[in-house]
Amino acid sequence: MQLIQENPDLPAYLAADEVVDHQHPLVREIAGRLAAQAVDSYVYAQAAYEFVRDAIPHSADSGDMRVTWRASDVLEQGTGICHAKAHALAALLRAEGIPTALCYQRLTHDAGSGHCVHGLVAVRFDGKWHRQDCRGNKPGVDARFSLAGERLAFSPDGESNEMDYPVLYAAPHPVVLSAMKSAPDRPHLWENLPDAL
Repeated sequence: MQLIQENPDLPAYLAADEVVDHQHPLVREIAGRLAAQAVDSYVYAQAAYEFVRDAIPHSADSGDMRVTWRASDVLEQGTGICHAKAHALAALLRAEGIPTALCYQRLTHDAGSGHCVHGLVAVRFDGKWHRQDCRGNKPGVDARFSLAGERLAFSPDGESNEMDYPVLYAAPHPVVLSAMKSAPDRPHLWENLPDAL
């Protein structure tokens, strides 16, 4: 898939903001701990990916009612949906100087009929962007960190009007972030995720 770099300014994909708050002490502490065990940035990126994928349950899988959207809150509370986990991974990667974008898919909503927007990230290595999905594995989902071909949680089915959005965002899409910020709990968010961008 051809990814489109929306912001031509590569440092935008290293920026901290209220969502991808990689200057927060907790983000820095976790990044430092993971970096201390990594021999290079690739090993660090894989370790950060596996930490978010495996140590932070997807709240729909675990039944957690809390809604997190800020990276530091996701790491502190240990829960989040795909978008929240993508924010946390972006923060950990940017904390160590790895350009990271937020990207999206349109998938059939597993809560019923219709579609929803699914969140993931793309990391930049060797002059190229590589998408990674840290939502968390479960039966039927086996996502892995890879720079040699995508190993995502889901492959869109064009016949079902599913799709990959090719744009690489430096900050969360406003429609997605608005839904997350306004949700009183995860079931409400689950029923009110945007169905398209």
